Amino acid sequence: MVRSTHGPSTTPELSRSQQEPGRGGEAGAPAHRWWVLCIIGIAQLMVVLDATIVNIALPSAQRELGFSDGDRQWVVTAYALAFGSLLLFGGRLADLIGRKTTFLIGLIGFAVASAIGGAAPNFEILVMARALQGAFGAVLAPSALSLLTTSFTDPRERGKAFGIYGAIAGAGAAVGLLLGGLLTEYLDWRWCLYVNLIFAFAAFAGGLRLLRPGAPSDRPGLDIPGTVVVSAGLFCIVYGFSNAQQHAWGAISTWGFLLVGVVLLVAFVWWQRRAVHPLLPLRVVGDRDRGASFLAMFISGAGMFGVFLFLTYYMQRTLLYSPVKTGVAFLPLVAVLVVTSMTTTNALVPRFGAKPIVPTGMLLSGGAMAWMTTLDRDSTYAAHVMPPLLLLGLGLGLIFATSLNLATAGVRAHDAGVASALVNTSQQVGGSIGTALLNTLATSAATHYLSGKRPTPAVVAQAQLHSYSTAYWWSAAFFTFGFLITFLLFRPGVPRAPEAAPEESATPAAI
Repeated sequence: MVRSTHGPSTTPELSRSQQEPGRGGEAGAPAHRWWVLCIIGIAQLMVVLDATIVNIALPSAQRELGFSDGDRQWVVTAYALAFGSLLLFGGRLADLIGRKTTFLIGLIGFAVASAIGGAAPNFEILVMARALQGAFGAVLAPSALSLLTTSFTDPRERGKAFGIYGAIAGAGAAVGLLLGGLLTEYLDWRWCLYVNLIFAFAAFAGGLRLLRPGAPSDRPGLDIPGTVVVSAGLFCIVYGFSNAQQHAWGAISTWGFLLVGVVLLVAFVWWQRRAVHPLLPLRVVGDRDRGASFLAMFISGAGMFGVFLFLTYYMQRTLLYSPVKTGVAFLPLVAVLVVTSMTTTNALVPRFGAKPIVPTGMLLSGGAMAWMTTLDRDSTYAAHVMPPLLLLGLGLGLIFATSLNLATAGVRAHDAGVASALVNTSQQVGGSIGTALLNTLATSAATHYLSGKRPTPAVVAQAQLHSYSTAYWWSAAFFTFGFLITFLLFRPGVPRAPEAAPEESATPAAI
């Protein structure tokens, strides 16, 4: 059980309720922890679905605001840049000033940024609002996961909680596609941003009432040099890969940023070994299971975001689905992912451990991607699209729920925020890299297919299918690599309960 490293609880009124039979469950767990899970789930869903909900609204926004195809990517990239580069800082901030405080600040900021974006009169304001959403999302996301980590300490309840959270993390992107289609088709593209006000209000009202205030009394100082270096490094990495979608890999605006990003991240690791109060204590990533979990989130993020992108194109351009019908088509994946996530953390991990489960999820996901390469113009949804989607939902459910649980298991209370941030960073950066790589490879494949051919509508349509197939094969390769990595790194057997350090007290961490 994870125990706090500080003194008496800052919330004695809640401590009393925690000890009442039938109300609080195990000592040290909030009596209202399942309501806390609902609040965290709403906030996490808002952050995750916002990565895809705007994609559906982009054509309508472009027509109304009049920006070019070249500028269009910045509506998506601005969010990814701010979110990916500031996540570690947001996680450490949660550890320093208290997770309730950063959670509520993140919700308010995200809601204000969404309102600005929804009312945007021009392209520049919309991009600025998306960047603000990403910045406040970087504060909100790690706070949410670390609140979950410190609220659920009993292994059985922790499994259920992380099963639900893993389902939200995996299914949020698909939910975003559906919700974006519904709002764009029946209301207006601006509601794809305004809808966040509803989510934020519900989570803020519940969080203000139920979350415990306070910050660790022994909190270390903020590692400002480390914060600047890692934020700049992550920015360069995400920007470099995002830029590759428009420019050649040989362009200095692509490889130059990637090179600088790698150098800065290496410098960050070097600095963390010497800093008095490191932003990312290396003990957080030193555990084998935890390190394997971060890599699993990174690799699955790269493969998952790719399939959502190209399968969306396929359904809308080849099968001629509407945005709403496209979103509905992803619902079977969501359903299987939710059920699998719950079953995995409650029944499979406690019995078999992570080693057989996450690699199996990688193989199933890779198999689903290979299956999708058979899709063509004559494919039907029930016979050809849905079966690999169901298989992918099964694979991702095995990966996400297990990795999210083990990535934060056993961390010290004052490291929970930065460990949670690293999970989100892994998935976000993996998604950015995967999307850029797959988009570049798919575009090159289409160009190569059209070379020397007359560009008739039938040939162009076939070139599109060829590009999608190329992306699916590479996604399958990502998951195959993920199988090898996770099989080698995860320890065999049931996860061990983390031991508390001798000097740690038994009081719950202030959140």
